[in-house]
Amino acid sequence: MKNKIRAAALMGLCWCLLHQTLQAQPIPLTSAATSTPEQTGIRQGRFIGVVIGTAAFYTITLLMLRKQWYKKKVPFHSFNDNREWLQMDKVGHGATAYCMSRGGYELMRWSGVNEQASILTGGLLALLFQTTLEVYDGHAEGWGFSKGDMVANVAGTALFMGQQYGAGQQVVSLKYGFRKTIFPPYRPNLLGKTTGQQMLKDYNGQQYWLSVNLASVLPVGPSFPRWLNLDVGYSGSGMIGGHENPRAFDRDGNEVKFERYRQFFISPDADLSRISTFSPSLQRFIGTAQFFKIPAPSLEFNRLRGLRFHPLILPKE
Repeated sequence: MKNKIRAAALMGLCWCLLHQTLQAQPIPLTSAATSTPEQTGIRQGRFIGVVIGTAAFYTITLLMLRKQWYKKKVPFHSFNDNREWLQMDKVGHGATAYCMSRGGYELMRWSGVNEQASILTGGLLALLFQTTLEVYDGHAEGWGFSKGDMVANVAGTALFMGQQYGAGQQVVSLKYGFRKTIFPPYRPNLLGKTTGQQMLKDYNGQQYWLSVNLASVLPVGPSFPRWLNLDVGYSGSGMIGGHENPRAFDRDGNEVKFERYRQFFISPDADLSRISTFSPSLQRFIGTAQFFKIPAPSLEFNRLRGLRFHPLILPKE
């Protein structure tokens, strides 16, 4: 459920940025290699649109959630889910909070709000949305307020805000990847029946990447590509239950057992928002939309199969 909510929030942020970016782009009269400097000062029309759009998105989302998923309210309670899904859910919370913080920041900057206020606003918006969901979970039957989720939410927000305050850029960013796995057919209601559902529910198919911009951390020359990143990824496999796997059977009635294990990856990546030929508005949209990892060759290590090389996309398993 919370995966669906997080995905809807991210899609909403990306759509807002894309819509506003397209509206802001004039038909180019000069070479595409020439970028237009960003105007300074609050752009009143943009700012009002962003404020109204953000407030409407927050209000409508919460009303829909209360109607669809939080119908039966119980006394506030908490639960500990820190050991579930090999901590994939916690990493996902951190990545989502990071992306929402960055999206809110980019919207504020696009509206002409100054740097310091935009950083603070982006972080607070992300925490407001995520905290509201956790409070709702605390009153929901079958769920509960998760301290682990809140720690992850704060960590993701802090990763964005700390870098933007301290370095004025995102040297390190968090990204998401996905590949189809063999596990959903064994528990389709839990892991998803369609590819779209599996992208949100199947933790075996999700990867989360810590993406480092090489030009920002290495003593490189001016000819070095500023968009080149190196990513370190994490995922889990063999999971058809949160804490442990229930008994599962194939189509012939034979029992199937899966071993749960962690996977670690390393892969090159591209930060397209650092391409200087793009306009500032387009760079802002790309910076948020690039929450999704670009497919690229990778090395994987896990305790069952050791070191493996993947030419482009991760294999189905």
